[in-house]
Amino acid sequence: MKKYKYLTFFTLSLLFIACNDNKKIENNSLSIDLSKLKQTYALKEDVNLQLKSDAGNEIDSVQYFINDKKIGSVKANALLTYNLANEKHGLQNIKAIAYSQGKAYETTTKIDVLSHVQPAVYSYTIVNTYPHDIKAYTQGLEFYGDILIESTGNGEGKSTGTKGKSSIRKVNAKTGEVIKINELDDAIFGEGATVLNNKIYQLTYLNNEAYVYNLESLQKEKTFPYFQKMQGWGLTNDGTNLYMTDGSDRVYKVNPTDFSLIDYIVVSIPKGTVANVNELEWVNGEIYANFYTQDAIGIFSPIDGTVNGVVDLSDLKSKVTQHPDLDVLNGIAYNKKTGTFFVTGKNWDKMFEIRINK
Repeated sequence: MKKYKYLTFFTLSLLFIACNDNKKIENNSLSIDLSKLKQTYALKEDVNLQLKSDAGNEIDSVQYFINDKKIGSVKANALLTYNLANEKHGLQNIKAIAYSQGKAYETTTKIDVLSHVQPAVYSYTIVNTYPHDIKAYTQGLEFYGDILIESTGNGEGKSTGTKGKSSIRKVNAKTGEVIKINELDDAIFGEGATVLNNKIYQLTYLNNEAYVYNLESLQKEKTFPYFQKMQGWGLTNDGTNLYMTDGSDRVYKVNPTDFSLIDYIVVSIPKGTVANVNELEWVNGEIYANFYTQDAIGIFSPIDGTVNGVVDLSDLKSKVTQHPDLDVLNGIAYNKKTGTFFVTGKNWDKMFEIRINK
């Protein structure tokens, strides 16, 4: 489906630190017992943690941490069982600090937490084919009633180097006519967009800020800085909060009133976490997503990022006019009235109405 981040299971070298003078103590043998661990775990699964040590090591107590968050402690060297329900997909850093005779000894290891769900592969049917602005470097696509809200970027053509124009626009879905448009300054690379509370939200690629537009006039009303230094890629909403991507394997849940971070998920399949999550569409409690450079749609849970389905759309690119600046599939808009999806790509001259066959 796309480039996965394959994660390996390994242990780090042992590090012993004395509490009183912070000096390394040599010739000790203490580590997390790997015989009690698996290479990968699923969310909500139990992980069993215990130290392996020489008989001469008298342990008073042990504290355990995942990604520097304390998850529990035991007396002596008792077994700690911890449920992973509150963790995220991806690589987890496990640390144990053992206390013995007033000194602390630290050891670490790593595990993977990945989805154990094999995604279903869905086919699709083309319902209709409509015109699309061939100069539109499509970044975001969403229905508002019968009108498409489309966000474009000023990406360069692969062969000619011709730059597009970032914009937010209203489009007639069936004719491709641009009804109203607000073009952005050339220094701004427009990205994903969504409609929430009768306002249009649009991300920018490298400006580290989002814009809020009047839905009728398309005039910009507010600018919000991102909650951290990051790229802006895809954007959707669940009716209350925003969900945005930054090109990684993460999807961030964001407060629309100030763009503060609420939570995040990590998108995962059994082989690893999935990077380059791009344009998003919220459909009946699931998120449908483009993955940059991949002509496919992934369907995943907004709760934990588990990918439940994949739609291969690779043959659509052959059905549009072939030209030097033709780029990848991007843009998903769900039509609630018909239960169909409108999909297109960057500098495509056609938009396809499709029905996903589950």
